[in-house]
Amino acid sequence: MNPFAALLAPVWFAQLFTGAKSFVDNPLIGSSRLNAMGLHAGRVRLAHGMTARRRAALASSVSPDDRAQFDRDGVVAITDFLPGDVFTALRQQILAHRAPVREAVQGDTITRRLAIDPAARHAIPALAAFQRDRRWRGLARYVAGFDIEPLLYVQSILPNRHAAPPDPQTVLHADTFYPAMKAWLFLEDVAPEHGPFAYVKGSHRLTPERIAWEREKSLHVRNGDCRLSARGSFRVRAEELAGLDLPQPTRFAVPANTLVIADTFGFHARTQASHPATRIELWAYGRRNPFRPFKGWDIWSVPGIAERRIGLRWWLGDRAAKLVPQPWKSAGIKGPADE
Repeated sequence: MNPFAALLAPVWFAQLFTGAKSFVDNPLIGSSRLNAMGLHAGRVRLAHGMTARRRAALASSVSPDDRAQFDRDGVVAITDFLPGDVFTALRQQILAHRAPVREAVQGDTITRRLAIDPAARHAIPALAAFQRDRRWRGLARYVAGFDIEPLLYVQSILPNRHAAPPDPQTVLHADTFYPAMKAWLFLEDVAPEHGPFAYVKGSHRLTPERIAWEREKSLHVRNGDCRLSARGSFRVRAEELAGLDLPQPTRFAVPANTLVIADTFGFHARTQASHPATRIELWAYGRRNPFRPFKGWDIWSVPGIAERRIGLRWWLGDRAAKLVPQPWKSAGIKGPADE
């Protein structure tokens, strides 16, 4: 072992007990020999077992119907989520809001995000009704498996904006090897041609078929030709789903004011839009170290800190940009619907 690797070995080992997932950045996680011995499959089993315990402790905050739908499918879709007058005010205030944005380009698609930070909360007072909603709070925590405050953005998806290969997010994939939460409150109708969210129902469950598939992927993914799979976001072909005893994906072409919340260990994708469009949504994200035994005690959810996390993440990303390439670039002051 060279001296540099010897210095990093304790870090690589410690990362085994975190959400670290890259098979190329950590030679232990990416080791075919260790994964043949069960390393990756063991991390997957342990993470899911601990999530199940935390979810059991959070189950009382979710209605039996919502919990049954999520436990069965891994995704819940709720139409007319907010009262009509609240949703109308929220939509109008969001569309009128202009703020510093970050944008990422993947293939032919631009993704734009505006942080829900103290300034946004002041400019969009109707947000308070959504953030206080008990059904939202219960579901967000149950799906995440933690009693945490999720990150919240206004997100715009702008597909087919330039000539480029297809957006890699249109390929079915799992975000991580462990359960995590993403949610979308759609501010406008999502038509089939706009590239709606798609989810393979039931793919969040850790079945024997899925464990075998995870183990097999872990043996070869480091040296494969898919960069995102090698970084721990495994891609899956539609023709593989039958072998995993799974259905084809369900596309969520839904009306405005629909909340969709999903476990992103389940296979999902953004479907390919047929023409340039703009999809605007409130987008939430909840993920923590999957091996953490406690459901709460989260410093990042404390009021006064929670609403400043995104600004801190952006600031740190800018400082680290010379060392680590950052996909999210500052794009000036914009509104969600700006071209």
